[in-house]
Amino acid sequence: MTLEEAIDMQKEVPTWEVIDEGQGLRRMFTFANHYEVMAFVNAVAWISHREDHHPFQEVGYSRCTLVYSTHSVEGLTENDFICAAKVDALLE
Repeated sequence: MTLEEAIDMQKEVPTWEVIDEGQGLRRMFTFANHYEVMAFVNAVAWISHREDHHPFQEVGYSRCTLVYSTHSVEGLTENDFICAAKVDALLE
């Protein structure tokens, strides 16, 4: 996927940002406490398992940053955006 295609697809998940010149898709989530963060991380793990597509996760006390990227193509694919949308649906 080109940078231009990634930016166009990003419109479908506007809370996420295309990073590293189209190599990744990132969003930081904030929560009230560590328990909520861990519940979110476990829900993301369930999505990851079902989709067989796993994001990089950075977890702190009240926040979690996710980055999707498809390592086999060294960049973004439509699947990254699908997974991002499914993660967003957790919070709706």
